[in-house]
Parts: sequence; C-alpha cells; structure tokens
Amino acid sequence: MSESMQASAPPEKHGAMAEVVEIVKTIVYALLIALFLRVLFFQPYTIPSASMEPNLYEGDYIIVSKWTYGYSRYSIPFAPPLFSGRLVEQKAHRGDIVVFALPHDPHIDYIKRIIGVPGDRIQMKSGLLYLNGVQVPRVNKGTFHEDTGYGFRDVTRYQETLPGGKTYMTNDFGPEGDLDNTDVFVVPEGHYFMMGDNRDNSSDSRVAPENGGVGFVPAANLEGKAQIILLSWSKGASIFKPWTWVMNLQPHRFFNLLK
Repeated sequence: MSESMQASAPPEKHGAMAEVVEIVKTIVYALLIALFLRVLFFQPYTIPSASMEPNLYEGDYIIVSKWTYGYSRYSIPFAPPLFSGRLVEQKAHRGDIVVFALPHDPHIDYIKRIIGVPGDRIQMKSGLLYLNGVQVPRVNKGTFHEDTGYGFRDVTRYQETLPGGKTYMTNDFGPEGDLDNTDVFVVPEGHYFMMGDNRDNSSDSRVAPENGGVGFVPAANLEGKAQIILLSWSKGASIFKPWTWVMNLQPHRFFNLLK
C-alpha cells in the first residue's frame, strides 16, 4: 500500500497540470476565434508608405472588411492553394480602396484605389485622368506644404469625381511627372486597374510588373475593402520606442471612415 501511495502523483501536482491544460486550451480557442474573424470578417493593416496621401498616411492603422468581395485563397493567411477564383464573389467598384496581393509577388500586400474595372480604358494626359475617353473632373482645393517621404514640398490637392459620383482627394506635384502621360490601358476581364491617390508618388497599375509596378490586378488577388482608420501614429513611432506609442498618436485621425 505504501509503495502504491508513493508512486501516485500528489493532488497539488494534478491540479497544476490541469491548470496548464486549461490555459493551453484557452489560448488555442482564442487563436482559432481570431483566425476565424481574420479570414471571414475583418483584418487590420498598417499603412507603410505615402502612396495613398492625402487620404491615408504612413502610420495609419486601418480595418479591412474581408467579406465585401467574397473570398479567395488570399483571404487566408499564407494563401494556401485550396481553391481558385473567389467564393461568394461580389464585384468591386470604381473608387473602392482595396488591399490586394501584389500579382507578381503575392507575399506582398498593397493598398490602392480601383480606378478601372473590366473593359475600361484608362489614360493619363498631362497629369489628368481620362476614363473611357472622358476626362475625370477634378476641382483644385489648394496648395499644401507636405512631407512627401522625400522631403517637404508644395503639393496641389484636387477633389476628383468618378462616374457614379464617387469623390475623393488626390495629391499632385505637377503635370510633368513620370506617370503623368501614359498609353491607353484597357482593363481585361477579371482584372482591375489600381492607382494611388498620391498620383506622382505611387507605383501602381500604370507601371508594368517587370518594371517594379503593379500592372492589372486579378480579381482573385483582392483581399478586402478598406473601411475605417482605427488608430494613427505620426512618422517616427516605433514599437521599440515605447514613449512614441503616446507621443506620436494622432487622435484627429481616429475612427475616420474611408471614402
């Protein structure tokens, strides 16, 4: 009897093991719930560059809806090749701000605005955007002195209006930029044409993939529609500099709905 008693684990050890098992189960359940929400509903992203100014700035922390366009392999972390195309597909619209997997390197996510849908003809002439042969109207909203990512300079801001009434702001350095005069792009079926709102500081569908650009984006590469700026930090904030977590907050950008 005494030998049997000595071989048994003490009650407190059983209790500790049970507690560890419960903690592990809780963590696993939490991760599964987070993965479920991330795949089907919402996903956060941090804006890494100035290509979408003046609507999105570097340091903005945004929420993207995953269900808006249905689901593709790129809706799932690591993009496993489980299926092709989109499930429960909904068409994207001109003017939507979308996150997508870069066609020539799907491990990289980009964020741009949809300017062209299948069948559209897109061209830039002297800095003006033409859609199906008609200039997209814009209104000058003034000149601003902004940090472009390459130093401060004067930037003209325009309110642009797409067919259907979608309006948004763009930044423009002038009519002689590298991408201010282009050939006509005809958007193929099942693809979209993307542009950054910071027109002279964006590598987008105006640039061919072989030249480091985006090119036409397949519908399957869309990951979701940007809906809201949840939080925002100014440049210089870093996870390795705890004081910037508060000092660099930009509360005036919190909870801004995206247009």
